[in-house]
Amino acid sequence: MEEAKSKLEVITKYFADFTPAQLQQLSALEGVYTEWNEKINVISRKDIDALYEKHVLHSLAIAAVFEFTDGLEIVDIGTGGGFPGIPLAIMFPGVTFHLVDSIGKKLKVVEAVIEALGLTNVSVQHIRAEEIKDRKFDFVVSRAVAPLKDLWEWGKPLLRKERKMEAFTNGLICLKGGDLEKEIADSRLRPHIWEIKDLFDREEWFREKFILYVPL
Repeated sequence: MEEAKSKLEVITKYFADFTPAQLQQLSALEGVYTEWNEKINVISRKDIDALYEKHVLHSLAIAAVFEFTDGLEIVDIGTGGGFPGIPLAIMFPGVTFHLVDSIGKKLKVVEAVIEALGLTNVSVQHIRAEEIKDRKFDFVVSRAVAPLKDLWEWGKPLLRKERKMEAFTNGLICLKGGDLEKEIADSRLRPHIWEIKDLFDREEWFREKFILYVPL
């Protein structure tokens, strides 16, 4: 238990207002992912030991900028093993998250995590983002799934126009890394950009990792 607490310190030094229930859910992540990763590889072997920094805290970078309000509906496209959707769902229990991926076996892991943690604000669907019909969301989130141009093409039709947050217009929020100059130019979009290492006390692992936000 003490070991789990120490691993959570990389998160709790930046986010201090978790409830005991949320801390319990965060602590449980490592065990569930370690067990399932041996069956279905959704996290690289070398990264599983750094789960809280490279996957959970990385996902929560979005929460360092966007304070999602209760009642929002968010879709995570290409969720893979549940990132950034699962950590964000823990952080914002009053927000509904719909996690989608085209690879069904990955969603087995996500469903196991949801069940183990008792998350009631998360649903999953085995589908491509561009095939989602008759559903609208306030935000689309994604993590290193596809070029920005494609993410916007898939995500824009899923966004509802009526906004529920005062600070931000509905839109696409994605986690990206590396040199993004060509990708942004190809998209013909002008995203707002935050460098993640500046959000997290210049943590070196987050160098050249960014949050991109494209408002509707």
